[in-house]
Amino acid sequence: MQRYALLGEKLSHSYSPIIHKKIFEAYNLDADYTLLECNKEELEGIINSLREGKYHGFNVTIPYKIEVMKYLDEISAEARAIGSVNTIAYKNGKVVGYNTDYFGFYNELINYNIPVKNKDCYILGTGGASLALYKALIDLGGNVKYVSRSPKNDNTITYDELNNRNIDLLVNATPVGMYPNIDKSPVDTMIAKRSKYVVDIIFNPKRTKLLLDSASSYNGLLMLVGQAVKAEEIWQDKKYPEDINKLLKEIEAII
Repeated sequence: MQRYALLGEKLSHSYSPIIHKKIFEAYNLDADYTLLECNKEELEGIINSLREGKYHGFNVTIPYKIEVMKYLDEISAEARAIGSVNTIAYKNGKVVGYNTDYFGFYNELINYNIPVKNKDCYILGTGGASLALYKALIDLGGNVKYVSRSPKNDNTITYDELNNRNIDLLVNATPVGMYPNIDKSPVDTMIAKRSKYVVDIIFNPKRTKLLLDSASSYNGLLMLVGQAVKAEEIWQDKKYPEDINKLLKEIEAII
C-alpha cells in the first residue's frame, strides 16, 4: 500500500483525506492518506521517512510551507520561484519539493472567470500560501500587492492603506475566519462590500464571514481540489484520469 500524509500544525479542519481517497479511487490505487500533526522539530525526521520507504509523498500546510524547504534535496523551478513548498515527493533517490497551490489557485481563477489582467489585486497575508497566489496573479497580468499588519517592503501595504484603494480583487490568504473562529474577518465589512471580487482560500466553513460580507461564494475548495490533483499527478507520474469539476462536485456532496 502506498502511504501519503498532510504535514501541519493543526489539521482537524482538513478535507484532504476525503479528496485524496476519491483520487485514489479514480486511479484505482491501493493507497492511504492521513493527517500528520507535528511540531517544527519533528519535520526533518518525518521527511527522512520518505527515504526509508515509510511514506511515498507529503503535502504541507500551515505553518511549514517555507520551513520544510531546508530539508529537501531539490526544489522544483516553480516552487523555487514562488518561495514555498506544499508537495513533497521521492524521485530518483531524492526528496523533491513542489508547489501545487499555484496550479490550484490559477485554475480556480480561470474556472470562475475572475478578471485579473490589469486589475488591482490585493492579497491579505504574507505566509507560505500567499506566495503561490502572488505568482498566479502576476502570471495572469494583475497589479498585485500584499496587505500586512507589518509591511516589510514596497510591495506590501497596511490594512489601513487598503481603505483608500480601488479593489478589483481581494484574496484572503490568512487563517482568519477559519473554523472554529467563523465569526472573524480579516477586514471590516465596508472593505469586503466594495471589493469587486473576493476569494477566500479558506474552505471550512464554505462561506466565511468575509465571503458573507462581500456576497461572494469563491472559497478555497476548488483550489484545494486542484492542488491535490496536481500533487497526485506528481506522485503517480501520470495525468488525473477524470475532470476536476466532477471531483469537486463529489467532494461538495460529502462535506
